[in-house]
Amino acid sequence: MTEQRIASATRDVAADAATIFELIADPSRQPEWDGMDNLVAAAPGQRVRAVGDVFVMTIHLGTDRNNRIVEFEEGRRIAWKPSEPGKPEAGHLWRWELEPVSETVTRVTHTYDWSGLTDENRMGRARRTTSERLMGSIDRLAEIAERG
Repeated sequence: MTEQRIASATRDVAADAATIFELIADPSRQPEWDGMDNLVAAAPGQRVRAVGDVFVMTIHLGTDRNNRIVEFEEGRRIAWKPSEPGKPEAGHLWRWELEPVSETVTRVTHTYDWSGLTDENRMGRARRTTSERLMGSIDRLAEIAERG
């Protein structure tokens, strides 16, 4: 049996897509809604605007990760591949997709794809990144976005 290496979660959020996207595209806001409890801090001023942008995030281990944007559509989709500074990307991807349902409701899908991951040291954490944990991020994001 082949191991499933893509986890995803979807939920409708009572906020417009632009509000939600801003919380995702500004790395300094990401630790507020991270349901993995992995993100610690990111310097302000790193707002993502295009494929190829890189933002730096400090993770729970106290180390930094470079995150290169590989998919980007303003207000709709953003995805990045993390790597340790100065090292190649490890082969996993984080993606957010936003689909307006109405002017005040957005369908949010969060995906973790580790199908290209080969680093055995990262496999345990990748396996623990389940749809339920991804939903934790969406739930926290929703709470912030719905507050306005």
